[in-house]
Amino acid sequence: MATPSPDTSSFLDKLAQALQPPQWVVDEVQRRLVLTLNHVLQQEPEAQARLKRQAGRLVEAHWRHFSVRVQATPAGLLELGSATAQPDLRLTLTEDSPFALAQAAVRGDKPPVRIAGDVQLAAEVQWLVDHVRWDIEEDLSRVIGDAPAHALGKAMRRMGEAVRQFAGGTSATPAPTATPAPQPPK
Repeated sequence: MATPSPDTSSFLDKLAQALQPPQWVVDEVQRRLVLTLNHVLQQEPEAQARLKRQAGRLVEAHWRHFSVRVQATPAGLLELGSATAQPDLRLTLTEDSPFALAQAAVRGDKPPVRIAGDVQLAAEVQWLVDHVRWDIEEDLSRVIGDAPAHALGKAMRRMGEAVRQFAGGTSATPAPTATPAPQPPK
């Protein structure tokens, strides 16, 4: 996948800054993000137990001019954090290019992040990122049934694999390797 020229990237940056959404849209998107994260967390008891231990701790995440603040609740879920409170942990995506981030996501790579703040909280957030996954197929099965949800999930996985291969990622199936033939005893 080709990366955009610096002129195109700077144009897109200027366009994004000029087209800032109103604050109520930003607030609503953040609320929906927290609802989605909580839905996923409710499917993972270990994740909720880890978040319970961090109750009241505030994490602030930044990318370019976007930011969100979330706080762990005593129930092991998340809520939007106060805009005036001092965060315990700051996470900043250091890659500015949305195209580079998309390429990394397609390859399955984690984006570069600058971390500032509580080390233990950062370790818990890292554990959540590494171990918590949304079982979209399970949620779809509640709406459209098991068989259609499984078929749709399988098709989405195939498309994702095709996009990863197209973008230069590695295939989920390892390439066959030649093994040397056993040598007879001498």
